[in-house]
Amino acid sequence: MSWKRNLVVIWLSQFLSIMGFAFALPFAPYFIQELGVSDPSELTMWIAAFAAATPLSLAIFSPIWGALADRYGRRAMLMRANFAGWIVMSMMGGVQSVQALILLRFLQGVFTGTMTAAQALVASTAPEERSGLALGALSAAVFSGGMVGSFLGGVCSYYLGYRAAFFASGFLLLASGLLVLFGTREHFVRPLPAHHAPLEDIRHMLRGASLPILLLIMAIAFVRQFDSAYVPLLVQEIHGKLEGVSLWSGFLAASCGIAGLLAGVILGRLSDRYPPARIGQLSAFGAALLMIPQGLAQGFLLLFAARFGMVFWSGGLDPVFQIWLSRVTPPKRHGMVFGWAATARSLGWMASPIVAAAVVSQLGIRWIFFIGGVMFLALIPGISLVVHHALRRGHSAK
Repeated sequence: MSWKRNLVVIWLSQFLSIMGFAFALPFAPYFIQELGVSDPSELTMWIAAFAAATPLSLAIFSPIWGALADRYGRRAMLMRANFAGWIVMSMMGGVQSVQALILLRFLQGVFTGTMTAAQALVASTAPEERSGLALGALSAAVFSGGMVGSFLGGVCSYYLGYRAAFFASGFLLLASGLLVLFGTREHFVRPLPAHHAPLEDIRHMLRGASLPILLLIMAIAFVRQFDSAYVPLLVQEIHGKLEGVSLWSGFLAASCGIAGLLAGVILGRLSDRYPPARIGQLSAFGAALLMIPQGLAQGFLLLFAARFGMVFWSGGLDPVFQIWLSRVTPPKRHGMVFGWAATARSLGWMASPIVAAAVVSQLGIRWIFFIGGVMFLALIPGISLVVHHALRRGHSAK
């Protein structure tokens, strides 16, 4: 099977997988209210816990799954992530308490992680000179799946309820897993046993350019997720009531999916021609400027326009550094390093809603957008430092 055909099937699988997660998860703040949480400060706390639970478990288990991917194959790990997501998301639809919802959210991070598994599989099968196109296309699958899932999930939540959205989410993840099972192939040669391999991999990562890029990925994840958990509450504030708000949130998330789709294709393709660091700095600057009008928005027109632009530019950050990471890492270590990349990203995701919750509690929802804009600007010198370190280590920034 050619790498292009494999990429198409994995793309479709990721489209369905992310569509499944987006079908229900963006509306969790409203589902938590439906489960009986109405006090604003308590709601802020539970939203932060929901947003941080999966990244916490992902940070712990992603390197383990990454090491197993290098040992037993990336395709098997992608199937594991999808089928586990099917079970967990379906169970979320039947919870009767917010505590049970948070527990399942934690288990989601333990057993899922479809994007990391898909990235490792694509990176190991695509030619190096086409890695930017391949990983950029995979990023586009994430945003396009999120776009369709959020839109249809919002409609489903409005007419059928939030529980039905979770059950539909599980069905989509099941379909994604079956697509990987029957539609992909991996020519994987199991490596010979090497008891020293884990320590050797870690030493290689510490000596090379991988570690600074991983730290940068963590910072990017923190900044990109800083406002995400509380955007539904801003939509609810502008809408003025809980009834019907899932439709507006779905429309907003769908428009952001279009922006992310364009970013994945355009900026991922450009990263094959221009240094990823330069694209990353431009993306951070564009995203910073467009955070401010979101905090000022009093209506949906300004909010939709500003968030569309912000997601486009911020959507160029993660893929270009995944591509760079792939290029500075030997192919035999792709599973390991992408597992550590997932951990780095997850640590940023975990810390972000906790810090944002403190900001919301003290200053209000809108301040997370102003502070988030400053954080995007702070990424620009951070990228320069990583480039300087890579050049000192003898790695190209291209």
